[in-house]
Amino acid sequence: MAESEKKEEKQKKLKKVSKKSLRSMQKNHQRHMLRTSARIVKYGTKGFSRNIWLSTAATVVMSITLIILFVTVVASVILTNTAEMMKDKIDITIYFKPNTSAEVLSQLTERLEEDSNIKNVETSTSEEEYKKFLEENKTSDEIINILDADMEKMMINKMQATMRIKVYDVDNLDSVKTIVEEDKLFTQYTDKEKVPTYDVNRAEIATITSWARIARTGGIVLAVVFLIISVLIIFSTIRMAIFSRREEIYMMKLVGADKRFIRGPFLVEAELCGIIAGIVAGSASYFGFKFLAPKLQSYGISVSQIENVLDSNKLILVFLAFIVAGIIIGRISARLAVSRYLNKA
Repeated sequence: MAESEKKEEKQKKLKKVSKKSLRSMQKNHQRHMLRTSARIVKYGTKGFSRNIWLSTAATVVMSITLIILFVTVVASVILTNTAEMMKDKIDITIYFKPNTSAEVLSQLTERLEEDSNIKNVETSTSEEEYKKFLEENKTSDEIINILDADMEKMMINKMQATMRIKVYDVDNLDSVKTIVEEDKLFTQYTDKEKVPTYDVNRAEIATITSWARIARTGGIVLAVVFLIISVLIIFSTIRMAIFSRREEIYMMKLVGADKRFIRGPFLVEAELCGIIAGIVAGSASYFGFKFLAPKLQSYGISVSQIENVLDSNKLILVFLAFIVAGIIIGRISARLAVSRYLNKA
């Protein structure tokens, strides 16, 4: 009995010792990993400053690439929003014979509102059109002075009644045209001398939409070109760094340094380029947009959606996107260089 108890005590002690040793090994491993990571960052930072001219060139080209990507996205969003805003402002004006009554205009409105594409209809009689004319020219003394009672009556008898229509889809007006051109009530009262304004502003909208398409395509092409250039420059930077430190790399291999420790500094060096490029590109893009936004608005270009993003907490996410994109570009470029040249060093 005594011997079995002693064996059990020994086993318990061994278990305690093994647990303690495992914990200490785990702690030592974690400390070793932290020290290794700290050294990798330290050597990578030194490598960045050692090849400062190549690192600066890589950072500048990468910054240009990120700025072009930002401009591409912003231009596409702005021009698309401007085209949509113009579409919302478009109204189709239909002209009716002078002195067409409000009752007839109401019947015409009811007939037109049967179309599902109709968003809103506003009508105006000849008298109301005359009042609008007076309001628009109230500052012109020459016009006001000649408008006596006879002139007023004559102008009302000459002015067409109007119907202004807003539709949901300005690119699909076939159903509206069918009603206006074929309905008996419409054909009876529409003024044959003035054609409905179906195509007013359509050319401008088509132009802006094509600009948005060109901005997307051209921006993507430019971004790809500069992306390739930045990858090549970072690739060359890491290759030069590997070549200049080949003796050091050879010694590390002889003493048994693992691949992560040898490769790490070069990846850190490229990632530093990406981080700095992200900050530079984000700052340049932000302040550049803030400078240009008032000028764009003065030309009727809608920038509100981008402004809402840059003036909110989402600005942090925008900068993070720049930095992450820079890190990804730098890391991919460095990995290509390391995988190709490090084994030869």
